[in-house]
Amino acid sequence: MKELNIGICGLGTVGSGVFDVLSSNSRIMFEKSSCEINIVHIATRSDNHSCDVGDIQYSKDVFQVAKDPNVDLVVELIGGTDVAFELVMLAISNKKHVVTANKALIAEFGSIILEAAMKADVNVAFEASVAGGIPVLKGIREGLVANKINWLAGIINGTTNFILSEMSVRKTPFEVILAEAQSKGYAEADPTFDVEGIDASQKLAILASLSFGIPLSVSEFFVEGITSILLEDVSFAKELGFTIKHIGICREINGRLEARVHPALIPDSSLLAHVNGVSNAVMVNSDAVDTTLFYGPGAGSKATASSVIADIIDVAKSRESACFSSLGYPIDRLKRKDIMNIEDIECGFYIRFVALDKAGVLSEITTIMANASVSIESIIQRDHVSKIDHVNVVIITSKIKHSTLDPVVKKIKKLKNVVDEIVLIRVEHLDQ
Repeated sequence: MKELNIGICGLGTVGSGVFDVLSSNSRIMFEKSSCEINIVHIATRSDNHSCDVGDIQYSKDVFQVAKDPNVDLVVELIGGTDVAFELVMLAISNKKHVVTANKALIAEFGSIILEAAMKADVNVAFEASVAGGIPVLKGIREGLVANKINWLAGIINGTTNFILSEMSVRKTPFEVILAEAQSKGYAEADPTFDVEGIDASQKLAILASLSFGIPLSVSEFFVEGITSILLEDVSFAKELGFTIKHIGICREINGRLEARVHPALIPDSSLLAHVNGVSNAVMVNSDAVDTTLFYGPGAGSKATASSVIADIIDVAKSRESACFSSLGYPIDRLKRKDIMNIEDIECGFYIRFVALDKAGVLSEITTIMANASVSIESIIQRDHVSKIDHVNVVIITSKIKHSTLDPVVKKIKKLKNVVDEIVLIRVEHLDQ
């Protein structure tokens, strides 16, 4: 009978979930893999966990797991990058397979780790690093292996999706919903990683590498968070038939890549517009299958554990044959592609001006836009709630480069009847 001995590093939310699911579903996993999966070593720096580890070897030092000759596979669930990187590289040097849920580690050091794994003839798998329990990486790598990926777009951070969803449904401002997200455990005490788009950009880096065969990197990606999204813009978007979502997009155009993370208005008819709460979803458009949607819980103890254990079983099955590549491409075949500057990417734009309620103001604005050949798809004018004699002018443009639109917006901003800062949010028609 085949056996796979694993060591778990970290018994936090995900680590505890992995321990519980492995313990309760061991028979199912044996039937599907013909391999007995045994937890033989656990290491955690804190005793604050609910797992009954019994007589399993227990350490405070995670490096002891990577050194343990009885361990075949190290499950890295400690988070962060410094210690995690050292742990993973030590495990690889000791000829141990690795499974991790650490998107920051893979986005920053993935190329180094995968090259070392290839040389050591071991597997490194990281399905749980993107979208928690949703098998999106396997779906792209295996289910869509025959396809050329044209583009992908997704809601890949549950915290920002919860905040924007609640702002829309409850008509409650960002700061109030953020505080609620923190109280529910959806957001950290310092929410910067989520609300500024850093987490989503790391996940997009993994998706982009997997889909387009580029090295793992976020350095050239455009990243923008949701902290500047105002409740009135959420309301105007809804009135115009759109929903504001924080999305990651990667699209190949003539050998160049768009790679960006930012808030965007998407039509209510889009599948992503109906992904609410802390859920994640990724749309993938390819040449043979057209558009598919991967949807489900983007976080959570057992949901993420499901993806971690799926990787463990993949390793268990692959040990009798050649090692697999978690990116679908051998590490030495990844090729750098030109990442387009955000200024040169075409999309629609939502523009909101606050102007004095005087005759001719709207005409001045539209004349400037017409003279610059900026096409307007929708326009509304509403009284400003908090300022007497002020109005909100909201415009949705057709596709245009930001570099073309920017001087137009600057001209409008100089009009004597236009006051306050101008709000600019991208509009994405993902099916076009």
